[in-house]
This record gives sequence, structure tokens and C-alpha cells, in this order.
Amino acid sequence: MALELLKKQGIDGLRLRTVAAALDTGAASLYAYVDDASALQALVLDRALGAVNVRGAKGGWRACVRSLLGSYVKVLSDTPGLGQLALNTIAVGPNMLRIYESLLRLFQEGDIDRGRAAWAVDLVLLYCTAIGAEHGNGLNPGDPEGPLVPALRGASEDDFPLIHASCDELLAGTGEERVSWCIDVMLNGVLQTARPKPSAHACSLSPRSAKRTKRAR
Repeated sequence: MALELLKKQGIDGLRLRTVAAALDTGAASLYAYVDDASALQALVLDRALGAVNVRGAKGGWRACVRSLLGSYVKVLSDTPGLGQLALNTIAVGPNMLRIYESLLRLFQEGDIDRGRAAWAVDLVLLYCTAIGAEHGNGLNPGDPEGPLVPALRGASEDDFPLIHASCDELLAGTGEERVSWCIDVMLNGVLQTARPKPSAHACSLSPRSAKRTKRAR
């Protein structure tokens, strides 16, 4: 029910009162199952992530990583509001853990050491979550009818010479090709870049998690 409300109303549909009304009950009754709206949203997100295909594809570990992350982006993109929910909520249920476990296994197959692999999971998921949120909100920078394409094509050669000269390349490629390329760029970087030794007092948070924690304080 909550997932259907998300599809129809976006994140606003996941307010406890809204969900309770759809279930023909009171908001107070939901507290027997969740502590607050954030907990409900985390459960809804994890439920939706059960549709992500973690089995991979034929080929090496890189192809399997691209396949898994491509499925992740598609799940977020195909459900209105889900990508935005993923940016604002941390899913900690079995489906999210299944994605983490599968990525770590694939990185291990690629001979990425455990420390780099641990940070790489956060890196690739953050990028793919942002792409899923963008597409899920109906934003496609390469859409000929969108605002970006005419802005780039109409850029003055005198004022923006590099944009003018690179316009065709800026707009080249499909969304799938660009995501696949960006994933390869990140994997190449992970393979070639040693992870710094973490501080003894550091908290292992992604940038979005750290920002949200700071706001909560």
C-alpha cells in the first residue's frame, strides 16, 4: 500500500497520516510497526529494492557490476518518487544488504582489496542513486525538448567557445551508454587509487549521510 502511495503521490504519500488513511486506520496504530515516518520510508525503499537484479550478466566481473547497477538505476527510475526517496533515506533491510553483498563479491572477483571495495560500494551507489532520482523525476538532460539541449546549441561562439565547439559531444550517447562509461571510470579509479588509512576517530558515512546527520543534530 505504501509503495503504491509513493507511486501516486511521491514522498508526500508516505506521511503516516496518509498511509493510515489509505489503510482506513489511525496514524497511532502504525506506531506498533514503525517508530516514525523515516522508518516507514526506509522499509518502503528496501521493499522496492527487492526488484533489483543482483544475479549479474554473462561476462566478467565488470559486466556484472554494470548489469547490477543498471538494474538499480532502472528500479529507481521506473517508480516515481523512489529515486528521490533513495537520496533522502537509507535502506537497511535485507534487499539493500543483498545489493551491498553482491557488489562486494564482484569487487572481490576483480581483485579489489577489501578496503577499496568497501568505499567503492558507497561511491557507485551514490552516483547511481543520483541518476535514478534525476530520471525518476522526469529530468533527462539529453531530452531534445528539455531546457538543456537548446541552451547548449544556442550558446554563442564568442561568449562560450568551448561549449559551442563541443556541443555535439556534450549531447552524444544514450543514457545507458553514459552510465556504463561512468561506472567504468569509477572502477578504473578504484583499481588505481589507494585508499587512505581511515582516521581512528572517523565515522564511516557517505557525504549524503553525513549531511543528513549534521542536520539532525
